[in-house]
Order: sequence, then structure tokens, then C-alpha cells
Amino acid sequence: MPKITKRVVDQLAADDNRDQFVWDTELRGFGIRVKQRTGAASYLVNYRTREGAQRRFAFAKTGTATPDEARKMARQYLAAVATGADPSAERHLARETITVGELCDRYMEAAEAGLVITRFGKPKTVSTVLIDRGRIARHIKPCIGNIPVTKLTRVNVQGMVNQVTQGKTSGEFKTKARGKAVVTGGAGTAARVAAFFGGIWTWGEEQGLVSGTNPVRGVRRAAHGTKERVLSPSELAALGRVLDEQEHVQPDATAAVRLIALTGMRRSEASGLRWCELDFAAKCVRLEKTKTGRSMRPMGSAIADRLPSLTRPTGAEWVFPNRTVSGPADLKKRIAALFDAAGLHDARSQTLRRTFATSAAILGYSEATIDDMIGHARRGVTARHYVRVPDDVLLAAADRVSERMAAALHGELKDGDVIAFPDPQQAVVGMEAPEPDLAVA
Repeated sequence: MPKITKRVVDQLAADDNRDQFVWDTELRGFGIRVKQRTGAASYLVNYRTREGAQRRFAFAKTGTATPDEARKMARQYLAAVATGADPSAERHLARETITVGELCDRYMEAAEAGLVITRFGKPKTVSTVLIDRGRIARHIKPCIGNIPVTKLTRVNVQGMVNQVTQGKTSGEFKTKARGKAVVTGGAGTAARVAAFFGGIWTWGEEQGLVSGTNPVRGVRRAAHGTKERVLSPSELAALGRVLDEQEHVQPDATAAVRLIALTGMRRSEASGLRWCELDFAAKCVRLEKTKTGRSMRPMGSAIADRLPSLTRPTGAEWVFPNRTVSGPADLKKRIAALFDAAGLHDARSQTLRRTFATSAAILGYSEATIDDMIGHARRGVTARHYVRVPDDVLLAAADRVSERMAAALHGELKDGDVIAFPDPQQAVVGMEAPEPDLAVA
């Protein structure tokens, strides 16, 4: 049996009946395999695992390395085997391992089938699934999508976060026939993408697709801060003037903005409002589907007296229907245009919702009362499953806050003003003592 040299390699020939093996005389376990018929030749090592199983591991084509280079690599593999490694088994495992991109695809298939449950015990909504798909396609896959999950490290995830923070994944992407998504990246986006991917990994672990420490753990993200933008009375007055001017041109969009301003609703909740969810007698809105599940919101008189005047076509289901009356209208762009017309280019409906909550805080209401008014998650069983009408205290609070917001929209407040309202004890007939959170600051 000869030492493997270039001459030996050049003389190799295929056998039509079986694979041919040439073993090296210098390094035991190092050899060449020549495939039957095709004549394809590869360097390999022959070894036994600690369990006694025999393995043959081909690691390089003969044309890609010289015999001396291949012998050096073979020594490294055989040295690793001596410490318990099994390169053949590791290769098979790597071939079976899914990539990060494939993990994300499986997650999205489950999410679209309603099998990914949120912290509120509900499947993800269609809008959330669309946002998730965008984050995967525009941030996660371009940065780490091709990495096998078994090879993914915190360093890889940190690199993705850094790229998104620096705007390296930004761009304009076509979404539908006439739509596009403008992706800017930044610190806030990076933090949300990292948190989202951490959730994908946790889901994958539950499904047996990945194992080990979540690679998002310990990743540093640039501080982006919580948004604190609220509208001043003068800004609310400017928005109110635009709403008055556009009321006959864009009745749905202006009505939706007023609804958000006077109730603190989310834009998606206002746009998707159904007539059957409005209870004018009880002065409340019973939303069947929200970010936090089913939710009941009080309506102050400022909006409860105005909504019935909206035109309701016979048999209409949606308060703000689309052109075919087959579903709710997508008012996002039209609402944004109203804010821009008022000179509020850095404010949107979420800013208005935050302003409503801030007005409630200015009037002295507690966090629990504000949570009930704007629909934050309610943890109690009684609140979530049994209470179907708002109490008098909550209605009084909604009245006062919506009245203050309405006054600001009409230009009746000045920056720094806290409007005077009646004593809260007088607002609820029959109250024996004032609620602790109804004191005006």
C-alpha cells in the first residue's frame, strides 16, 4: 500500500463494480475513495467512535487540496476523534438542521394558522401577523436568515441589532399593487426586532426545533426611550380647526380622529368599529377584538351625543365602511394627512391617545381608572368576564376627560391651562364618599 502522493492521485481510476479505496502508509486512517463509475475522488478518514462504531468521513475533493495538505487536515480530524468528536455525525446533524430563515417560516405558518398564542391568551391578529412578516423579511432574514440554528450565537444577533440600528436594512419595499413600505430602521426598530426574534426562538424551543440558551439574551440594544409626545392645547386647537374644515370632505376620517381624541381609542379600534359594539343607552363601547382581547370602554357625553348623528346605511355593519361596504375602511393615510394639515408632522393617532390619557392624569385620575378608559389589559376575572356596563364613577371620569379634550379641540384651552370642572362628587348622584382617584390635581 503506497504513501499517497500526487502521482498516486493522478493514477486513480474508477471501477464499474465498486468504490475503490487507497490507504496512506504514513498516517493510519487517512485515505482516498474513488466513486464507482463516476471516478470522483475524495480524501477521507476512517475511524471508530467511542461507542465502537466505524465511520468514514470524506472531507475534501482530491482537486481542491494536495496530498500533503489533505494529510494535515486528516491529522486534525483524527486528533479530534481521539477526544470524543464524531465529524461524520456532526455533518449529518448539520444537514438536518434548519436555518434561522426556515425557523421563521415555520413560525409564520403557525401564526397564520392561529397556533401562536399571545400573552393575552389569544391568537395573533391579522395586522400583527403582517407586521411580523415584514420584520422577518426586511430585517431578520437579510441579516441572519442563512445561519443554521445550531450555529447561531449571541454575536450574530448582536450584529443584526447593530445593522438595524444603523439603518443598514432600510429601504422602500413594494407591498401590494399600489402600496409600499418605507423601512427606516433605527434603535426602536432594532429593539422590537430583537424582542420579536426572542419570541420566535422561545416558540421554536417549545416545538423542539431549537435548544439551548436564547441567543437574544444579553444582546445590547441602543436606548430608544419611551415615546412621550403629547399635544398641547394650541396643537389640539390647530387639529380641531382642520377637522372642522375637512368634516364635509372627509367625514369618516375626521369622525375617527374625534373618536380617538374623545375616547382614547387606538386607531385600529376606531377604524374597525361596528355599530353593534356601540351601546348609547349605557354610554359605552363593547369591543369584541382589541390588542388586549375583549374590552369595554366608557363614552363621555362629548362623543356619545355626537356618534348617533353619523350616517348609517341600511344594514351597515361598520361605522366607517370601505367603498364596497364589505369591511372597515383603512383610514391610516387619511388620518395622517389630517395631522400633517394641522402642522403636526411628528404626531399621529397614538399621540392623540396618549394626550387623552395625559389629560386624565392632569385631572387627577388614578392609573387604574385611566387603564379602564383607554383599554389596557384588565387582569381580574370579574372585570374580564362579568362586568358588562361601566360604573357611574368611570362614566363621570370619561365625561370630564372627553369634555376637556373637546374644549381643547375647539380652542377653549390655552397652553398650561387646567380647565375647571364641577366637583367630581356632584357628577355621580348617590355617592356616599368621593373615590380617592377623583380628586382634581
